[in-house]
Amino acid sequence: MNGTEPGDNVGGVHAVVIMGPAGSGKTTVGMALAQATGARFVDADAHHPLTNIEKMHAGIALTDADRLPWLRELAHIIKSSKTTRLVLACSALKESYRTILRDHDPGVRFFCLSVPKEELTRRLSARPGHFFNPNLLETQLLTLQSPPNDEIDGTLSVNELVTDIARQLDWPTARGRNIVT
Repeated sequence: MNGTEPGDNVGGVHAVVIMGPAGSGKTTVGMALAQATGARFVDADAHHPLTNIEKMHAGIALTDADRLPWLRELAHIIKSSKTTRLVLACSALKESYRTILRDHDPGVRFFCLSVPKEELTRRLSARPGHFFNPNLLETQLLTLQSPPNDEIDGTLSVNELVTDIARQLDWPTARGRNIVT
């Protein structure tokens, strides 16, 4: 422990983006990491405009133009979090998308959850009612440009992932906060 309160930002990384294709566990891991460290959690899916949601539900892949306003909104959320820690669950599939999210801010770190296609397919089939059409998975996998040094095994347990990410960030976990498993 470094003597700071969980969630306080005293320099270094203030925002973490848990990224990867649909079904990789971004939201689950992101929520657990935020809970364990006292950080604020934001799910990027909640910020998609209705037109994007309708396209994805219909099995139509989003274009860069579709994503741009969404990415800019998320970048604004990251920028406004500089005094507190933030965990953002966001696909961030391309380096150009991560550049927008980072917006030249060294206090943003990305962790790409790497999960085999077969497991992603299984996970997506187990979540009925979600707006993401599983038929888009192949498009996401073709689009994915994994950050070279920030891939993490997304098949590990949530507890293992949260522990590893918090350790890499040097973010203390709060006593008494349960890590979701």
